[in-house]
Amino acid sequence: MKTNLTRSDAQARAALISNVRYDIAVDITGADEFTTVSTVQFDSKAGSTHFDLVAAGFEATLDGEETGRELKLDDGAHTLVVTSHDAYNRTGEGLHKFTDPVDNKDYLYTQFEPAMAMKVFAGFDQPDLKATYTVRVTAPERYTVILNEAAERRDNGDGTATWTTTIDYPLSTYLIAICAGEFERVSDVYRCTDEGGATRVIELGLYARASLIPHLDAERIFRQTKEGFDFYHANFGRTYPFGDKYDQVFCPEYNMGAMEHVGCVTYRDEYIFTSEPTPYRLERRNDTILHEMAHMWFGDLVTMQWWDDLWLNESFATWSAATAQTAIGEYADAWTTFASVEKAWAYQQDQLPSTHPIAADAPDIETAEQNFDGITYAKGASVLKQLQAYVGYEEFFAGVRTHFDNHAYGNATFADLLGALEQASGRDLADWAEQWLRTTGPSTLRPEIGETFAVLQEDPRPHRVRVGLYKLADGPAGSAVQRTHQVETDIDGERTEIPELAGVEHDLAIVNDDDLTYAKMRLTPEHQQFALEHLGEIEDSLARTLIWSSLWESVRDGELAAREFVRLVAREAARETHPSVQERLLAQATQAVRQYVDPAWQGEGMDLLNSAFRGAEPAAIFDRALARLTPTEDTVAYFKDLLERSDNQEVRWLALTTLIAAGALPLSAADEEQDNTSEGAISRLRAKAVVDKRWAWDTLVNEDLTNLEARYLMDGLTFTYDGLEGLTDEYFRAAPALWDRLTNEMAQRTLEGMYPRWDVTAGAVDKANELLLSDAPAGLKRVVAEGQDRIARAVRNREVDATAN
Repeated sequence: MKTNLTRSDAQARAALISNVRYDIAVDITGADEFTTVSTVQFDSKAGSTHFDLVAAGFEATLDGEETGRELKLDDGAHTLVVTSHDAYNRTGEGLHKFTDPVDNKDYLYTQFEPAMAMKVFAGFDQPDLKATYTVRVTAPERYTVILNEAAERRDNGDGTATWTTTIDYPLSTYLIAICAGEFERVSDVYRCTDEGGATRVIELGLYARASLIPHLDAERIFRQTKEGFDFYHANFGRTYPFGDKYDQVFCPEYNMGAMEHVGCVTYRDEYIFTSEPTPYRLERRNDTILHEMAHMWFGDLVTMQWWDDLWLNESFATWSAATAQTAIGEYADAWTTFASVEKAWAYQQDQLPSTHPIAADAPDIETAEQNFDGITYAKGASVLKQLQAYVGYEEFFAGVRTHFDNHAYGNATFADLLGALEQASGRDLADWAEQWLRTTGPSTLRPEIGETFAVLQEDPRPHRVRVGLYKLADGPAGSAVQRTHQVETDIDGERTEIPELAGVEHDLAIVNDDDLTYAKMRLTPEHQQFALEHLGEIEDSLARTLIWSSLWESVRDGELAAREFVRLVAREAARETHPSVQERLLAQATQAVRQYVDPAWQGEGMDLLNSAFRGAEPAAIFDRALARLTPTEDTVAYFKDLLERSDNQEVRWLALTTLIAAGALPLSAADEEQDNTSEGAISRLRAKAVVDKRWAWDTLVNEDLTNLEARYLMDGLTFTYDGLEGLTDEYFRAAPALWDRLTNEMAQRTLEGMYPRWDVTAGAVDKANELLLSDAPAGLKRVVAEGQDRIARAVRNREVDATAN
């Protein structure tokens, strides 16, 4: 069932309703269904509004009189009481329930962003109607219940217990959390000095399902949590602004990375690594811990007025996490990872037909849900990084502290933040905001080198940049490409001269050195050729990453043949010293050989990558990437040997899947694999999908699946592009019904994952037009338009590659 709320309705309701107080009593003792009694006390002006609720059934009274969802209100205080019941969810929305196949233990958790609190309790589900709460959860007595604040447990004498907490500070409905089940806990404490100089103790808890506790690296997570608090306390000007406990709960079948509930942060429990993780995954988990912690101040303490300022929450937390990682030092080159991962995501998203301004218009919840994307997270964070460079590091944080002081426990807009930054920096930022936040698409910067040195700009905006010149030199350790000159300057308009660099001898010019701004960066033809020959010799990891990024964007834009990029990755990837960059390069090269190279060269490209990835170190990275290629005979032999010697269960499943897909092992090998976990169950679904595409397709179209089941089935469906003939037409026939049947979240993810990216033809591009010209819902059209654009780009890039030698 789909839910939606318009901004205009929310604004009208916020003008009517005030002083909201919830008493929420949830009974989760039922095996398949839960019951909620929602008591909502509020003041109102005279008028009409409605309460939000999605449930199988409900009964409601307003001031003791029966009512439906529509409320007729007089001036004064009111009490709404709603008793509702509904089934547990399996897609990570509302109240999700999971039973671990290892030991049959139950785990439940809520996920309410952006407006899914209405799937559990009745109320006014919008961010600017903050409220206080009493939350009561009645559960089987074997359960542990984790809530936003510390909860008291009362045994009921009938095999159940009730857990109760009070939240006496204003909080938006989407930030309420209920986690329950047979979780196990590891604890620690964090001590700090509060604003008054007193010692403050915050209880730290880590929760996970029992079968994963042996794999929980609690010491590392606690250390990183404390380091995060140290950094944010020092820079945000106030200690953790809520109660005295901070729990982090690892949840099964989670459909996002994490969620910033006050005092009860929830994460996908894939962040508990049961197999040896790649270094990038460890770094990404740390980034997520710091991202969610930053939300405690920006998002939870000060909350957006409406979802069109969603970017403020997510961009700020993304920027904060990278800034904190760099300062803390364990991941001191976090901006290199940012340049490789977040920036690539942003550039890709910003060139789709669905691109939107960072400060996007969100007239309703459905639009807001689709804006959880690379613009909102990565481009916005890139722009904040530039803004921090523009106004100054200390001035930026001073403005943020003023913003917190002005709007603590309330709601705010971007205009409020901008005013605080202007006050702290003394700069007028109105023109900057208009050019960066109300426009779409990336600028492109390139050097012009002759008698003068200039930076040329397409789609001009103001930028603060550093321009670096690099030269190949011989040293005691061999030849190296090193920076010899760097100039920091502001550029604007189509051409900006850099007189300091005129006539300076160099081999390579990077016009966004240190990655201060958000812009695609091009090289001169001579410098591009130099990069193709000497990229691995660039000493600085961030500079090297910026060249990788420039070459990849040139491939995507059809200015560099994809096979040149594939050859470069095959030659240099094993030499790359930054793990996150390495992992991203392998994925990009795999995409290039599957979608961007001329099909006549595809076999050669696959063989080249097989040879480069097979046996390369670190194996945790290269083995995973190797499994995504069409295997050669040598790779088949390599993976068969790996199954004899490796206990890395994730890699074993990938090896089994690629061997089954290649016909080198029967499907029964998946059943014989000794893995009785939930991860084993979904990995078997993926293995079956690679050899029975028809079954996988029909299951996705017709069955109600958990979010992880759907994700692994789609992965199996597209693991190879064999056996997918005819499914392009079926996709466009099935898409409208799937959009109608599934929830917003599941519809978007499923239709993105099933889009016929295997069909790189002009005909496939044309087939999307009929749906795009129909009266289909806007959200569905966005998914299809994005998929169509990606295929059109692939068609163009194959044509470019076909002209290469």
